[in-house]
Amino acid sequence: MKSQQRKKLEGNGLWEGSRMKMPEHKNRILDDSLKEEVRLKPDLDPQALVEISQVLAQSLEDCSPITLTVFKEYEDMQIHGIVTRVDQQLKQIKFRQDDDWEWIKLDNVVGVSM
Repeated sequence: MKSQQRKKLEGNGLWEGSRMKMPEHKNRILDDSLKEEVRLKPDLDPQALVEISQVLAQSLEDCSPITLTVFKEYEDMQIHGIVTRVDQQLKQIKFRQDDDWEWIKLDNVVGVSM
């Protein structure tokens, strides 16, 4: 215990032990730690891609609701709705949720379920 007290009194230890963080600095530290946790998009195997395309086609054909798992940098997002249109040229789907819709890039879809 005495060795810890001595360390605090030696060199810059006195100042190091009494530092305070300003809110701006704390926010910057948190932002930097989040940037370190950015994930890479997983590579899907061919069987998973076939399953995704089959479920999307079925939802488009019979307007059945599905749940998409969409890749995001920090955490995957789950969206529940119906596929209303597929744009093969731009590789995206028009996905309707309740009273709203959005275009979702097919490259960002990492999973589907009925």
